[in-house]
Amino acid sequence: MASVRLNALDAAWLFTESRATPNHVGGLLVFRLPEGAPRDFLRSMRMDFRQFKEFAAPWNRRLKYPLTKNPFPVWVEDRDIDLEYHVQHSALPWPGGERELGELVARLQSQPLDLSRPPWECNIIEGLEGGRFALFVKMHHSLIDGVSGMMLLQRAMSADAKKSVKLPPFWAAGSEARTGARRASLAPTFANAAAAAAEALRGQAQSVPQMLAAFAKMLQRVGDPREGMVVPFDSPRSVLNGRVREKRRFATQQFSMERLRTLAAAAGCTLNDIVLALCAGALRRFLEERGELPDKPLTTGIPVSVRPKDDEGGGNAITFIVASLATDVADARERLDAIRASVQHAKAHVQSLPRQAMLQYTVVLMAPTIITLLSGIGGRTRPMFNITISNVPGPDKPLYFRGAELLAIYPASIVTHGQALNITCESYAGAMNFGFTGCHSSLPSLQRLAVYAGEALAELEAALLKPAKPARTAATARRKPAAAGPKRRRSAPAA
Repeated sequence: MASVRLNALDAAWLFTESRATPNHVGGLLVFRLPEGAPRDFLRSMRMDFRQFKEFAAPWNRRLKYPLTKNPFPVWVEDRDIDLEYHVQHSALPWPGGERELGELVARLQSQPLDLSRPPWECNIIEGLEGGRFALFVKMHHSLIDGVSGMMLLQRAMSADAKKSVKLPPFWAAGSEARTGARRASLAPTFANAAAAAAEALRGQAQSVPQMLAAFAKMLQRVGDPREGMVVPFDSPRSVLNGRVREKRRFATQQFSMERLRTLAAAAGCTLNDIVLALCAGALRRFLEERGELPDKPLTTGIPVSVRPKDDEGGGNAITFIVASLATDVADARERLDAIRASVQHAKAHVQSLPRQAMLQYTVVLMAPTIITLLSGIGGRTRPMFNITISNVPGPDKPLYFRGAELLAIYPASIVTHGQALNITCESYAGAMNFGFTGCHSSLPSLQRLAVYAGEALAELEAALLKPAKPARTAATARRKPAAAGPKRRRSAPAA
């Protein structure tokens, strides 16, 4: 393949990486073993994987740093990929429950990827109770974003269990992404880099006025109580926004989509508004118990995909909006209303931008955060926003991998200085799966946050859904008084 340039956002994930802040994303995929599977099912699967030495993009890409005046690396094809490194095998200690699985995933997520190789790993995890196993796949964020990552993993799965047995693993499935051909470039010389930059500037010049207008509109709305607009870097200081260390924590939660959609319909809001409200309710209780809930509402950065539906390419195609989580509001219904209003206003000022302008807008919006990380002051200044919360759409129907049914997908994401917690959820086959990734030292007892999300859901249901009244049947209406008889003693109420 020809070399592929990294855009500014992709490169930022490389330049801001450190030992304490590796910039890779991951996915925990939990499967049910096929009925009658032999004891060596997973060992045989790994051995079979070694036979697939053909690699599709972007799994065959590694970084190359040119020895020219062009400072940006490019993606080149690696023709000598070592599957012994990229595909590993782990076993959980007994009893192989969710706690043990979370601890293993946290350790795997803590380890940086080797950037001299194609930046991805797959870990086969056995010993999970209930006849289950898991795959944990992690990939560098410069290589891929969450939306395209899920699309690429689906290449190795099928809605038909029998057909899935013959499918190759995800790195060998499919062909060169269509966007790869569109983004291919000449050799990374200074002259070619300059020509590419000039071409990009010509294409982006028309979008600059729209981008500037969007920023102007945002600033005009700030401070207007009717608008509820959140300005970046106006977030309160909190325990979520200090310096982080290398070790991670990981917790999961799962809710049925039916429950979430019922709430969204009752409140007249979007499904994502409900997701944000659950996270807000959980965060409010989690921080309040620790005596660390700020008086001002926490804010969230929400990645919004701008990738076309048929685009399975690598790199990142996202923009950001910043909204309030209304954690200063005690009432669950009022908190949801405040979140919905804030999100609506945040979306309004970017929706009119063309896609190219959105990339510019995202780079400009994120530039201060990138500068703080590059300069080493990340986590020591006021945060741009307090937490990132992402909602990634996944498959609607059950999928199978090597005959094994996929039960759940739990995302694991990035923690960095100034952002000690990341919450990412992904829908799949009638369920919403939450992955909570946090700094081990900053956020002890992270599992409680997952539990409190469940309690926040119950709180919203109590506030929004009226309990059904028992139907008054005709037989009940016509019931005659019972004949007089001996009086019974009334039982005492339970203590």
